[in-house]
Amino acid sequence: MVHIIGGSIAAVLGIIGIIGWWDNFGDFLRGAMPLAIFIGGLVALNTGLKFLKEKK
Repeated sequence: MVHIIGGSIAAVLGIIGIIGWWDNFGDFLRGAMPLAIFIGGLVALNTGLKFLKEKK
C-alpha cells in the first residue's frame, strides 16, 4: 500500500515538473533521443549476432 501511495505522489509530481519545465524537458528529449537510438541499435546488433552464433 505504501508503494502505491508513494508511486502516485511521484507520478503527480513528475507531471507537474514536466508541465512547469516543458522547455527544459524538450531540450533533454532532443539531446537524449539520438543517444537512446544509438544504444538501442547497438543492443539490437549484439542480440542479432548472438542469435546467429547460437544458430551455428
